[in-house]
Amino acid sequence: MSRTRTLAAAAVLGASTLMSRCTGLIRDIVIATMFGAGFGTDAFFIAFTIPNLLRRFFAEGSLTAAFVPVFSGVRHSGGHPDAVRVARQCWSLLLLVMAVVTALGVLCAPWIVNIVGHGFGSVPGKMLLTIDLTRTMFPYIFFVSLLALATGILNVYGHFFIPALSPVLLNLSIICSALFFSSFFAIPIEALAWGVVVGGILQLLVTLPILKRYGFSLRPVWRVDHPAVKRIALLMLPGVLGVAIYQINMVVTRLLASFLEQGSVSYLYYSQRLFEFPQGIFIASLAQALLPTMSQQAAAREESELLGSLQHALSLIFIITIPASVGLALCSQALFSQLFMRGAFTFTDVNNTAIALVAYAPGLVFVGISRVIVPLFHAWEDTRTPVYVSFWTLLVNGVGGLVLMQYYAYVGLAAALTLASLFNALVLFILMRRNLGRNLEIAPLGGVFVKACAASAVMGVVVYAVLHYGAWSVGFTLFNALILAFAVFAGALVYTVAGWIMGLREISEVVGMLKRRIRR
Repeated sequence: MSRTRTLAAAAVLGASTLMSRCTGLIRDIVIATMFGAGFGTDAFFIAFTIPNLLRRFFAEGSLTAAFVPVFSGVRHSGGHPDAVRVARQCWSLLLLVMAVVTALGVLCAPWIVNIVGHGFGSVPGKMLLTIDLTRTMFPYIFFVSLLALATGILNVYGHFFIPALSPVLLNLSIICSALFFSSFFAIPIEALAWGVVVGGILQLLVTLPILKRYGFSLRPVWRVDHPAVKRIALLMLPGVLGVAIYQINMVVTRLLASFLEQGSVSYLYYSQRLFEFPQGIFIASLAQALLPTMSQQAAAREESELLGSLQHALSLIFIITIPASVGLALCSQALFSQLFMRGAFTFTDVNNTAIALVAYAPGLVFVGISRVIVPLFHAWEDTRTPVYVSFWTLLVNGVGGLVLMQYYAYVGLAAALTLASLFNALVLFILMRRNLGRNLEIAPLGGVFVKACAASAVMGVVVYAVLHYGAWSVGFTLFNALILAFAVFAGALVYTVAGWIMGLREISEVVGMLKRRIRR
């Protein structure tokens, strides 16, 4: 896959992910409006953390990272019939494994919740509610793991849109559950848990017809003997920790937050959701589009092309995440005021959540670097190195969180996660550089980084000046919404022009691609 096709695939993923993130934002606004930030939302967010973490472990994380490179090689060497055989065997094995994992999760929910949300034990009824919500939502991991396998197959065959769009169904299911069914439950927030399960089923069902169109019949088979399946399983075991390190750190952060004042878990969750908005639209889309490309280039031993893909991806990460992190920090109060301040969500909640987002925002750059570098190790079928780095990153986050929460409460936990993300990105970059020798040119990347920072600084001055005219304590008004929209538009325009003047070639590529799409 050429650089242009990789960028196009990332654009397709970004567009579909934008739709899912927008519905996800509406979902969070509905939850904040109806339930606020407190007893029920703290319990739901901790309960949802557990199956969501396993989704990162077994589904989008280690499964995708191990499956895509090996499956790409099978398709390249054995053709479509061999690819179908491997896919059916992986599907059959995954059905069995995830059925066992789901059953164990439901049975062991009290012990799991006691670990992840241990601080809830001091609040009467909060631990029991979290356990009930966890048991209800645990089957979600079964359906979404099968979805991840289907997504990996389709990505190798160049189909990205429908799998990336499927989270819209999850978000719509949760929204409908909150709006139309919460009144039927003795504890209204239980409706959200059932919405998660129904959404997982719908996500899987919408993907199966696309697989059939590509010639994949996923009827279970009893014999699992293909060497590629064994290789995928062996790569998955160490890959579980390496790919999902950010989510593991989020679990540690929420565990520590459970010991703080009520609402701390919710503040961190809402701020993380806005933090993940640009992360999901661009970073995850680029990483997902890059993995099949790097896997094919590694299998064909195209080292120069592989280096070119990596350098281009890191440059794109810099020119997107640096201004995005600056924009998130500057617009944090305005965003939560206009999007969340209604119903049970007060201006105090706005300020508390905005401060957490400011602490999270710089981590966007570091998470982006890690998400691009890790697929390179997976393309080399090296899942051990990310695991090694993840262990130390987890330690940095845990120790940093314990220290900083003593002085800055939940904001200190957000800052500790940012520091851990910085550590993870730096160590991965150093190890990658050591493996590549001097083949990866640092100077061009440094130039892109400096120019992106300079253009972002100019943008930041403009955005700050525009936001000064908003009255964010009054919540949503048409005037405030227009001020926020103009700040975002003016910031994007100023950054694009400043970057173009400074010679950021990647900006010209993105603009050129958009022009070609519009002409079509």
